Amino acid sequence: MIVSPLPRVARAADVPAVRAVTDAAYHPYIERIGIRPAPMDADHAAEVAAGHVFVLGEPVAGLVVLVPAADHLFLDSLAVHPDAHGTGLGRALLGFAEARARELGLPEIRLYTNALMWENRKLYPRYGYELVERRVDGPYDRFHYRKHLD
Repeated sequence: MIVSPLPRVARAADVPAVRAVTDAAYHPYIERIGIRPAPMDADHAAEVAAGHVFVLGEPVAGLVVLVPAADHLFLDSLAVHPDAHGTGLGRALLGFAEARARELGLPEIRLYTNALMWENRKLYPRYGYELVERRVDGPYDRFHYRKHLD
């Protein structure tokens, strides 16, 4: 696997890899939370076509889905293939999200994670994200976070 220093915008040809990495990253949570995590059922082709997906690695080993809003950047999904865990891809993708928000002139990043994805609930505060609220959205019990950018 070759990893460039910065993610690139995903292209239509990347959709199968985006789907495969997302499925591999989120599949272990199905049994724990009792439902498929929402990113597994996302319309990856539409997200790629909208320019919201950024990928890392050749072949793709990690990705982040970033959706700009009027006053923040929504980090919709961050996925790293299990074979690439511990390589720094997740950290690089979080750093890229911050750089992208700044590039777009947005003052904060928002995201949420499932209440039962306790690894994420430990991770995000280490990178400066503060817990805003816990909310049930349909079948999903989610912790919502934000990070103000300086």
